[in-house]
Order: sequence, then structure tokens, then C-alpha cells
Amino acid sequence: MYPDGSMETEAAGQEQQPAPPAAAPRRPARRQIRARLVFNASSGRPEESAQQLADILVEMQRHEILPEVFTVLPDSRVGTVVQNAIRQGSMLVVVAGGDGTVDAVAGAMVGSSATLAIIPTGTRNNLALSLGIPSGIPEAAALLRQGRRLKIDVGQVQVGKASRWFMEAATLGLLSDLYPLADQIQHGQLAQIGELLSAFVSATPSILKLVIDGRAQAGCTAHMVLISNMPYLGPNFQVTPGVSFQDGRLDVFIYSDMGKLDLISYVMQSGNGGANDDRIKHYRVRQVTIESDPPMAVLADGDPLGQSRVTALIRPRALNVMAGPASAATPATGPEVPPGD
Repeated sequence: MYPDGSMETEAAGQEQQPAPPAAAPRRPARRQIRARLVFNASSGRPEESAQQLADILVEMQRHEILPEVFTVLPDSRVGTVVQNAIRQGSMLVVVAGGDGTVDAVAGAMVGSSATLAIIPTGTRNNLALSLGIPSGIPEAAALLRQGRRLKIDVGQVQVGKASRWFMEAATLGLLSDLYPLADQIQHGQLAQIGELLSAFVSATPSILKLVIDGRAQAGCTAHMVLISNMPYLGPNFQVTPGVSFQDGRLDVFIYSDMGKLDLISYVMQSGNGGANDDRIKHYRVRQVTIESDPPMAVLADGDPLGQSRVTALIRPRALNVMAGPASAATPATGPEVPPGD
């Protein structure tokens, strides 16, 4: 006992030990996700496809995504495979390939509750570019967990009895004539350069009659028409910054009263987002019907649909996709045609 009456404790004179640090909270385990992986070994650089598939599987495992792999063959019915997978409960469909493979898968998913994700391994990869998806496999695979789920618009085009969904664009006239040849050249078939030049030189304009959202428009003459849903097409060519896949409209461009040299000049000037030209008529529409004389060839996302009267319409918010943190979607611009009575 001290003189003041207090008691000595057992810890007197001993150094106080700091309390042990609190244990860090355990990070909850992420729920594994099952997915259907549609892999096209012939996209882009086929000689790299084996390594690409291995890298994709490693990255999906890293993010605890369990894929069931379907390898695309020349005679594969990709749409049927995807629809069967969705019926069996697949809610995430991952496409590793180029725009053609993505188009085929997307067309089978329109209106479903499943989500489309893209790991771009093709030549152009316009859809991935439009959605803000990186070109690298690790970065694109990370979006399977970290990306933004969006509902985007899908176009539909009908030519005669043929009907097709399209993600990027439908084209009429000179664009449709040149696209298959340009695609072959881009894939190394340089012998097609002569055919492309011949098709360009021999092209003639057509007289067009348009009905936009139920209202007839003044006729015009043009070499080509572009009906766009995405801001990028062809060799990563940006149509115009105003094209959006979330505005419930298609962007229709009529290249009227422009000669072939004018068109070449326009393309060369507009590689980085479009050049203004008052001769180009730009409409934002829900539906458009076009008759051409002589009949123009029609393509939808690169697939030929024949030569006849064309009707194109938009199906808003029809497809669920996984996008990057900042996509190419921008507020749409251009005149909107009033709806008909």
C-alpha cells in the first residue's frame, strides 16, 4: 500500500503492451458465373487463335467465370446454338471473334433477357469500338465483371421476303457494291483491287423515293444510301459523332447530287468523324421505306439481301450488352421527321 492509501497493482512498473490489431474482414467470395463462349478461330489472325483461346480461358478463370466453349465452324448454325443455350439458362453469352460473329450471335439474342459480351479478336471490331470495349483480351475480359450493362437499339431491314436484324448499318447502292470487294482486299485478296475499281467506275446513280415515318419525302438522285445504328463501320470509319444506338432512331444518310469524285473527296475528309456537306440529307427515323430506280443492291451488316424496295425500322432497347466505362454513344443530332397521321 502506498502512503496515500492506494494499492499497488500487479502491472505496476510493467510496460503496457499494445492491443493486437483487429483482424481484417474477410472478403466475401465472388459468385461464379456460368457463360457460353462462342469462339471463332478464323477471325482476325487465325494463326494466333490457339493462343487467343488459351488467354481468354485464363482471364475468364481469373474472374471466376466458367465458360462452356462453342467453336465456330464454316457450317455452324451459330444462331441456333445461342438460342438453345439461352433456353437452357445461359444468361451471359461471350463472343470472341469479329463483327460478323458478333452480328450472328446478337441477332439470335434480340428480345431475350441474356446479356451479350464481346472479346474482340476480329479485323475491324467496330461493335466493340462503338461500345467502348478495349482491344486487349485481359481488359475486355475484365468487363465481364466490371462493365456496364446497357440496353441498346437494334435495326431490322426487309427486302422482299428477306428480313434481317442489323447492329451496324444497312447500305444501298455504291456502298453495297464495293463493300464485299473492299472486305476481301482488307483480308489480303489484293487481286480484287481491279474488280473494285471497275465496280466504282461503272456505278450509276438511282432515283429514290422515300417514305419516312409514314410521310412521303421529295424524290432525289443518289449513288448510295447509309442507314446507320452504330457510329463506326467499315475500317473503323466514324459516320458522324451524332449517331447513337440508344436514341430509338436510325440515322439515314442520302448522298444526293454527289458525283463519284465528290464521294471520294468526302470520305478522305471525314475519316475522323465526318465532314459537313449540305448535299447529304440526314434524317433520324423510326422507319424508312426506299424505292430505287434502277434498283440498288442492299446489304445489312455486310450480308447481301438482293435488289428491291427496302424497309428499315428500329427496335429500341432490344438487346442487353456489356459495355466499357465510356462508350461511343453520343446525343444524336440531325432533323427528326415528324410522325405521320
